[in-house]
Amino acid sequence: MDLKKQVQFIKGVGPTRVKLLNKLGINTLEDLITYYPREYEDRSKPKMIDQVEDGEEVLICAYPVGRMNEVRIRGNLTLCKLMVRDETGSCQVTWYNQPYLKNVFSQNKRYKFYGKAKGKYGKIEMQSPVYEEAESNKNTGKIIPIYPLTYSLSQNTIRKIMENGVAEVSGKLPETMPPYFMQKYNLCDINTAVKQIHFPNDFEHFRMARKRLVFEELLSMQLALLSLKSKYEVQREGIAFPKEIKMSEMINQLPFRLTKAQLRVLEEIDKDMESSNPMNRLLQGDVGSRKNNCGIGGCL
Repeated sequence: MDLKKQVQFIKGVGPTRVKLLNKLGINTLEDLITYYPREYEDRSKPKMIDQVEDGEEVLICAYPVGRMNEVRIRGNLTLCKLMVRDETGSCQVTWYNQPYLKNVFSQNKRYKFYGKAKGKYGKIEMQSPVYEEAESNKNTGKIIPIYPLTYSLSQNTIRKIMENGVAEVSGKLPETMPPYFMQKYNLCDINTAVKQIHFPNDFEHFRMARKRLVFEELLSMQLALLSLKSKYEVQREGIAFPKEIKMSEMINQLPFRLTKAQLRVLEEIDKDMESSNPMNRLLQGDVGSRKNNCGIGGCL
């Protein structure tokens, strides 16, 4: 498996789509599988129509009632209306400028519709929902990832490409963390994390995958910073102040007495300034601790 494989050679990516993917910064297989969703839609749990609330993103399962009605609003703008019904009530579903839908739905078949419901005059409406036959789970019946996209690249397209990319690396990604580390922090393996972050079985699996990937990212960043710090300390030499120079004269002139903790910190700073190693310090104190009054904040 080559993670540097060009994205154009992944199944489902053609000459036009590769340009759109490149605009998103997706150039390789690795770029693709690390292009994580920005949010998720829970299309796994259908509701009865009489339980649907106004403004809710919801999945319903219903039969068409009668034929689809096409209404011309103005110019070339048409509105297709279809009444659907389940055991508890009815819902009017509408689409704009999609006359081909008149031949899609059959009255003796059950369909799933997912979209934003609107309550109006005691009736439920749904505009431009995602739909498919009740037996299908391609775009409904599960948690669906939503990706940040550019114009002309649909969610359905990127999801299909992502499915192919994830399938290509499934079980083949090299583990970057030792087993004892994963056990200590309760982390899943990298192959499970990549699959579940894109196509989670449920939100518990999503949280498990996110925990692993976020932990790894923060750990990598921390190790990189430690490496830079170590390199900086080895290669660069700081200013070593003479041991004869003490801060006691300035401290004795203060109109108040420093606490034991403040004196201890000053002593540590004093020793660090006598060393030639570069010093990185953050002096922190609670409100009222006089860390600024004594001038220490300014000298650092």
